[in-house]
Amino acid sequence: MSDSSNVSPLPIAVLISGGGTTLKNLLDRRQAGGLHADPKLIISSSPSARGLQYAQEAVIPSLVLQRGDFDTPKAFSEAVFGPCRDAGVELVVMGGFIKHVLIPEDFVNRVVNIHPGLIPAFCGQGMHGSRVHQAVLDYGAKVSGCTVHFVDNQYDHGPVILQCPVPVLEDDTAETLAARIFDAECKIYPDAINLIGAGRVQVEGRRVRLLLA
Repeated sequence: MSDSSNVSPLPIAVLISGGGTTLKNLLDRRQAGGLHADPKLIISSSPSARGLQYAQEAVIPSLVLQRGDFDTPKAFSEAVFGPCRDAGVELVVMGGFIKHVLIPEDFVNRVVNIHPGLIPAFCGQGMHGSRVHQAVLDYGAKVSGCTVHFVDNQYDHGPVILQCPVPVLEDDTAETLAARIFDAECKIYPDAINLIGAGRVQVEGRRVRLLLA
């Protein structure tokens, strides 16, 4: 990866809904020097999300926005992205954010997500968390993994940035498979954010090209 020591950290917002494990990984990676990003804002779709505690401990401003408080998808979208603009955020990072949000024009190819499967398999509306892993096992797939992709206005549909395959073992349960895939997520999500921050990600239609350092 390219030397980013002379480049300012990428200003990001992290969107969460639950336990905040992805947020915690990003904060831990940043603390260890493995993530060249500056979290400016944490937005949660639930007031009880544990990730809000991680935000408080890291002294990062946070905001709770519940979908049911907004009459239209557009109103919810503006409530999410307006504060991101105000905070100077350049990349919005979804970390277990399960609410659908419309992407405004100025944030096209500036919102990323990580999915615990190899898109386009085992993805789409309602396919998140343990549901993905159980579906993989029920189907009898031999390989699963995780995918970092740009977010568009369809579930798990935007251009793929990075993928990491993870073998499915004969004695796997949804829980054991999830744990191994999360280990892979913890590596490739910071890698993808670093590539974007270094200007090494180029989108051409549905294809993402990773530029040499």
